[in-house]
Amino acid sequence: MHALKHPWRLPFLPLAASLVLALYCPASAQTLGGAPVPAGGFSAAPAPVGPAAPPKPKPKKKAAAPVVHERVVARNDKRPSFHPQSLEAINEAARKYLAIAQAGGWPILPKDAAINSASEGETVLMLRQRLAAEGDLAADEVVKETVDSGLVAAVKRFQARHGQSQNGLVSGATLAELRVSAQDRFQQLNESARRLTARTGFNFAARYVVVNIPSAAVEAVENGIVEKRFIAVVGKRDRASPEVETRITNVNLNPTWTVPVSIVKKDIIPKMRKDPGYLAKSKIRIFGASGNEIPATAIDWNTERAAAFNLRQESGSGNALGQLRIDMPNRDAVYMHDTPSKRLFGLDNRFQSSGCVRVENVRDFAAWILDGQKGWDRSGIDAAIATGERKDIRPASPIPVVWTYLTGYVTPDGLVHFRRDIYGLDSGAVLNASEEARPVRRAQTEPLTLDSAGLTARAAEASRAPVQRIDP
Repeated sequence: MHALKHPWRLPFLPLAASLVLALYCPASAQTLGGAPVPAGGFSAAPAPVGPAAPPKPKPKKKAAAPVVHERVVARNDKRPSFHPQSLEAINEAARKYLAIAQAGGWPILPKDAAINSASEGETVLMLRQRLAAEGDLAADEVVKETVDSGLVAAVKRFQARHGQSQNGLVSGATLAELRVSAQDRFQQLNESARRLTARTGFNFAARYVVVNIPSAAVEAVENGIVEKRFIAVVGKRDRASPEVETRITNVNLNPTWTVPVSIVKKDIIPKMRKDPGYLAKSKIRIFGASGNEIPATAIDWNTERAAAFNLRQESGSGNALGQLRIDMPNRDAVYMHDTPSKRLFGLDNRFQSSGCVRVENVRDFAAWILDGQKGWDRSGIDAAIATGERKDIRPASPIPVVWTYLTGYVTPDGLVHFRRDIYGLDSGAVLNASEEARPVRRAQTEPLTLDSAGLTARAAEASRAPVQRIDP
């Protein structure tokens, strides 16, 4: 589709805004998903009062600036990102965004836009019209050229829909998302719909689990409500987490880890070349085909000979899987698990694993999976892990789980959300001004087409060759 370039000023708004305002949240709402919109936003420095204070000596160490997170997980948000009406809702949203693009799109703020409480003029006007185009700001608020509390609240609503800190500041990641065109937003929704259409059909039970990979989050859903939401660490760009539909069949306590060949070649061998004591420090033992243990000194680490042996890491807090694994049989051999690297959960860039999904507070997640089974609440799980013994517990019934890749999705209340295309699967749409998306392995499907009314056609049945991955 050709890029659409039209004047952004007021003439575009009546048509474009009327197409979307009914679909998304009311601009007058001061809450999002039942949670109050936090105070703050465009804060101005207070004017000095009274006589000037005498100069103070400079501190030896300058205090670090507060961290503004670009990717956050709204733990108390009860709305699932994937639900039985997802495909229909995403298709409907795609039609709306296509209409906006065809009507001329929305204003694109300058790269160096700097907006604060004292700002006024054309840039503020552009910001208002940009926010109104998606329904974050009321249509009758677009002509003001100054900043007020209503505009700050609209910025926060925008940030919440993009998984960002709701600080009301127009800078950094928020500015980058505001600069994404309506055409690219349509592309995200259209590609997300294509990926869902290509799947075999997920079994939505009363209890199910969703991992939306671009959100780096895990949702434990019960009766249509997210009962538990967890921060996750998912696959790196070059070791992407796959899309998976399966069932959770076991909770493994104090698991051992059999190192996959891919990890042996990419990680273990290079580390052993630098530090011959690495395996011993990591409590990883080497076994031959007959089960006999082989000393690390018997292997030439300047070759890939080690890949022919079984490397197994013993149970314990230092195990790569942590102290708990969620078993979910699938052809990609991936799963969810604990990790000794807890610091990664506090990062914005949580695309750090080799394909599996690491879950913060995974013991709480396991307690939800095993809910109703005597002795397997959180305290029971803690006690069993403390023994150091390997143990497998089956849930009362297998729980459906889906790992999906939705850069554009719609929650049950009709609100449209977007996430960065970290794996570069949205046909080249650039969604991150600071990071260039790189393409990775993707499902081989026919692209969706659109008729003159912007209706999404059905995608062809997808086929994907199985890829063996057991990386944590």
